[in-house]
Amino acid sequence: MPAIDRLHQPVLVLNASYEPINVCAVRRAVVLILKGLASAEEHVASHIHSFNRAVPLPSVIRLLEYRRIPQQTRALSRKNILMRDRYTCQYCHRVLPSGELTLDHVIPRSRSGGSTWENLVACCHPCNNRKGNRTPEEAGMRLSKQPRPFSLHTSRHLMRMLGNADSRWRKYLFY
Repeated sequence: MPAIDRLHQPVLVLNASYEPINVCAVRRAVVLILKGLASAEEHVASHIHSFNRAVPLPSVIRLLEYRRIPQQTRALSRKNILMRDRYTCQYCHRVLPSGELTLDHVIPRSRSGGSTWENLVACCHPCNNRKGNRTPEEAGMRLSKQPRPFSLHTSRHLMRMLGNADSRWRKYLFY
């Protein structure tokens, strides 16, 4: 795997109490470690090299000081909607790469439907074209689930899903 790709791999971030609190990129995790703000708990079998040093790439890091985590809210963005919906078209249930998905306003904007967590869903191009400027009911389509705001539950579920791909995360994702 090229070095650039390795720097974008997900890393589980633990609070000082070993509570999982976030996922970041390897690049950010290495910066936190080098600044003395975190320590690596688990590593992947790869390194990045500087002129006089080789740094093992972390898979799990732990913050050295406890951080009180306020009620987590996520910015309303395309990326966060796609993550919430697990890169799955909410009408035909196909899992697709992000480039093949659009965002659909359940209640069309032309009918005063806002750009909110509760009104935006991941949708493939064919389903979005089929639905057009109609509600799902008018188009004879059904949502797989009602869209909801990104919550702490959603965030933890995503960490568990990512953890399934990296066995080093499992012992930290106990909830």
